[in-house]
Amino acid sequence: MPAVLDLWKKTSALPLGSRVFSLAFSQKAPYFASIRPRFTVIEPDHVELVIPKRRRVHNHLGTVHAIALCNGLEAAMGALAESTIPRDRRWIPKGMEVAYTAKATTDITCIAETDPGQWTAEVGEGYDLPVRVRGVRTDGTVVVEGEIRLWVTEKRGA
Repeated sequence: MPAVLDLWKKTSALPLGSRVFSLAFSQKAPYFASIRPRFTVIEPDHVELVIPKRRRVHNHLGTVHAIALCNGLEAAMGALAESTIPRDRRWIPKGMEVAYTAKATTDITCIAETDPGQWTAEVGEGYDLPVRVRGVRTDGTVVVEGEIRLWVTEKRGA
């Protein structure tokens, strides 16, 4: 079982475990701490986290800033990749394309999803793997959606 998924299963079963996991994840990639992500679902091919709407992530309109949204989407994608990728492969982000579709006026749930077959494709010299991402307000309105492209290769020496 991948380390991120294993840690999630161990910590999320504890009182305040999802908060402990979220803190630990943010320490691994400190920039993620700026949005204070709170992971709520981590499973292969599907991750969800919440970005709390607070002044520190506001833009000049008082809504959640576009870059904070992208940060949340990338954190969700990273947890998904680490929870899903076969042990003999590695990944790196290659690009992100998003569209902002509504104002982010509440806490935002960031969702990353893939299909199982994407991770077991023939590696060859490497391949692009698109991860679907979206951010959703508490009323169900999608405020950002798009795709983060990963480059997947075999681990050297694996």
